[in-house]
Amino acid sequence: MLYFLQQLLNGLHIGAVYALLAFGYALINGVLHRTNLAHGAIFGFAGQVMILAAVFGWQILWLTLPATLAFGIFMALLYGALVSAVLARSVFQPLANRSPNTIVAATLGVSLVLMEMSRIAADTRDFWLPPLLSQPVVFAAENGFRLTLTVLQLINCAVAALLMAAASRAMATSRFGREWRAISDDPLAAAFCGIDTKKVFRQAVVYGGLAASVAGILAALYYGNISFGSGLVFGLKILFVTAVGGYLSPARAAAGGLAFGIAESLWSGYFPIEWRDGWMLAFLVALLVLRPERSQPDRVGAPG
Repeated sequence: MLYFLQQLLNGLHIGAVYALLAFGYALINGVLHRTNLAHGAIFGFAGQVMILAAVFGWQILWLTLPATLAFGIFMALLYGALVSAVLARSVFQPLANRSPNTIVAATLGVSLVLMEMSRIAADTRDFWLPPLLSQPVVFAAENGFRLTLTVLQLINCAVAALLMAAASRAMATSRFGREWRAISDDPLAAAFCGIDTKKVFRQAVVYGGLAASVAGILAALYYGNISFGSGLVFGLKILFVTAVGGYLSPARAAAGGLAFGIAESLWSGYFPIEWRDGWMLAFLVALLVLRPERSQPDRVGAPG
């Protein structure tokens, strides 16, 4: 029983990362209504920037470890916001009225550019962070088996939960949340009502990119490294997760990401791990095929 509970706890941690990613993806998709393949790339890019900035702070600036990590996190958030703002203004808005395939091709190109930028910046080397806050917190023990999570895992889960709770409340009560819902439902009618659709569009893309950046930072802190291509894998998973959980509801998309993380952890605990990604993606595809059809109107995300 404790082994099963251990897999559930492990799933809560990776599920928190997926939930942040899915929340940000749904936030962007609500105004874009297009498949965005760059979301996972921002996740991987932010993790890479955090590690590279931390290496620079430690080896060049001679910062202490806490200051090094703070510097790396700040730079990752800064670059994540910058990339998202450039995407919103220079890619998404000009192509919002074009064919959906145009956005797919453009964001795939952006993903490759971000992946290559991080690879070149690292000189095709993998830099690793030291183990951080890896002390186990024991919740229960039986017959020599201990039910644990590390301190860092608990902090990551708490950060993700607090951020999504705050973001969900803001979406429900703030002016931005009301305007986002109006644009998500009908951007043309929202513009007729006096809403600055372009401003809200850009804000949604930046906020969604920041959610992906935070997820990348949490993953980098836990795993110690984010590889050049990991963003594509995470992005593909989130694309399917949000399709099942709900493209236009960040909270439902986040719940889907959490459930996917738990399911992935359970598979790792009981079945061959090398087949995990293939079977989990096949399961998501099956859910998409078998679920009741829910049409998504083909609306533009922002006026041209």
